[in-house]
Amino acid sequence: MSQEFKNTPIKDRIQKTALDLIMHPATIKEAIFQHSVLCQTFLPYRNPGDDIRVWQQQQGHVSLAVQANDALNPETGKFEFVGLPYGTKARLILAHINSQAIKTQDKTLHIEDTMSAFIKSLGLNTDGRTINEVKEQLRRLTTSLISLGYSDGERGMQVNLQIVKAFDSWFPKDDNKRIIWNSNVQLTDDYFNSLMNHAIPLDERALGALSHNAMALDIYAWLAQRLHRIDRDKPQFVSWQNLKDQFGSGYGEMKKFKQVFRKTLIMVRLQYTQARFEEDANKGLYLYHSPTPIPQKIHVMPDFGGLKLT
Repeated sequence: MSQEFKNTPIKDRIQKTALDLIMHPATIKEAIFQHSVLCQTFLPYRNPGDDIRVWQQQQGHVSLAVQANDALNPETGKFEFVGLPYGTKARLILAHINSQAIKTQDKTLHIEDTMSAFIKSLGLNTDGRTINEVKEQLRRLTTSLISLGYSDGERGMQVNLQIVKAFDSWFPKDDNKRIIWNSNVQLTDDYFNSLMNHAIPLDERALGALSHNAMALDIYAWLAQRLHRIDRDKPQFVSWQNLKDQFGSGYGEMKKFKQVFRKTLIMVRLQYTQARFEEDANKGLYLYHSPTPIPQKIHVMPDFGGLKLT
């Protein structure tokens, strides 16, 4: 084990989880799910700014835009801007919402009982600060519109994906009381139906081990949805520039991005030991066919009106 992963609580957790994943492989019943689209295009790592309403990311011919909308504050009776979702907690909350929808086969989710237990299962504290952060990211997620577009320079195609149709997520401010989420979330028909066909199973223990690092969560999800689709006899190559376009939001210099990406990739590999890839220091990554983190009989990829992602 690399020396750089010792002597801190986070590194100890990564090591312990890696051993547990090897000794006790998860089954599909124990999976947590992410939509395959959101395993390839990602939310911001950090807050883009409380006055920013649209965040955009481009990966090759594919572009992602997340648009923040207003939410009704019952205390004032007015619609108020709540901001864009970002960071690790937004990713974890979205995975939790997806998983509850899949496991219950219900578009209406009762978050009051499940969210607190989910926070604890990931090893996160239930202190006032963490509770407020989770509440805030849930509110931002439920008010956002995700747009996915494709352009090859000659033609363009766009799909708008509203995840939540109805919600009650303006939480009370008194955190000295029991964790009362007081919130139901109803997924849109389009998102729910798409999720039923295009969910990627991830190991909840791995997400917990990586829950401090948004880039690590993204790389793990990306490899989980991609590696099993690669031809067994034909590896795929991803250049450093493409990796930076996909994972390097906020990194100006390629040198700095490479340093951070390599360190993060080590953490991810400890949680996804079946992943097969090789680095070319000057060119990028070679990806090889690999088993998924959790066995799944059928893998399907999204085809939104002909818009296919790779």
